[in-house]
Amino acid sequence: MKFRPYLYILIILTTFTACKTRKPVVANVPDVKKVYQSQLDSFLDVAKQMQPVVLNDSTGAAIPSSFMSTVNFNLRKPNYVIIHHTAQDSIQQTIKTFTMVSTQVSAHYVIGRNGTVVHMLNDYLRSWHAGVSKWGNVTDMNSCSIGIELDNNGLEPFSDAQIKSLMLLLARLKKTYNIPTANFIGHADIAPGRKTDPSAFFPWKTLAEHGFGYWSDEVLEPAPADFDPAIALRLMGYDTSNLTNAIRAFKLHFIQTDTSPQLTQLDLNVLYNVYRKY
Repeated sequence: MKFRPYLYILIILTTFTACKTRKPVVANVPDVKKVYQSQLDSFLDVAKQMQPVVLNDSTGAAIPSSFMSTVNFNLRKPNYVIIHHTAQDSIQQTIKTFTMVSTQVSAHYVIGRNGTVVHMLNDYLRSWHAGVSKWGNVTDMNSCSIGIELDNNGLEPFSDAQIKSLMLLLARLKKTYNIPTANFIGHADIAPGRKTDPSAFFPWKTLAEHGFGYWSDEVLEPAPADFDPAIALRLMGYDTSNLTNAIRAFKLHFIQTDTSPQLTQLDLNVLYNVYRKY
C-alpha cells in the first residue's frame, strides 16, 4: 500500500506525456501523400498520350494528321520566384492549409521562423500561389514561377534564421533554373491592390545585394523633368491599369517607409534609378 502514491504519480506522468505527444505536426499526412501521388500519376498519364490532334475544315471533313514523336524535349522550368508571407499564426497552420483540397491554395516552399524549410511541391509542377496576377505580359504567373511562403503574419519583422534559409534557397533556385536577377519579386508586385505580401518589413535591399532582385543605388540621379512614372512602372512589369495600386505596390517594395499613392521627388528619383536596371 505504501507504494500506491508513487503508482498514481507514474500514471499521471504517463498520461500527460501521451497527451503532449499525441498531436501531430501535420494532419493526415498519409492521405496527403496518397492524393499527391494520385494527381501526379494522372499528370503522367496525360503526358504519355501520343494521339494526333483532330481537326476539321469548314465543311466538316477531317484533316489528315498523325503523331510523330520528337526526341528533343524536356520539362518546362520556372523563370520567376514569387515571395509571400503566410499571414497565418504558425508554419503548422500553413502546412495544414496547403494540404486541404478545399483551400485551393499552395506553394512550392514554406520557410519557418526558425529557418526550417518545407518543400511541398516539385519545382517543375504548377503551384497555386499567385492567384489573379500580372507581371509584364505574363497573366498566368503560376505557370512560370516558384512560390515561397515565409511564416510571418505580415505585422512583424522576419527572423534572421528565416532570411538566411531563404537566401540559401534562392541561390540554389537561381543557379538551377538560371533565373534572371530581375525575376525575384513579391506577391504585391504581381497583384497590386489585392495583395501586400511580403510586407514592408521584408529586406528587399539585402536580397538585391546578393543578386535576387534590384534595389536603388545610394547616390540617386534626379529624375528628368519629362520622366513618366506610369511608363516606367509598366516597363518594369507592374500592371498600371490602376496606377494608384501600382504606385503603392512599388513603394511597398522599394520605399517601404511610406506606401501612400503619392510620389514625392525622392520616390521619383528611386523609381527612375530602379527602372533603368530592368
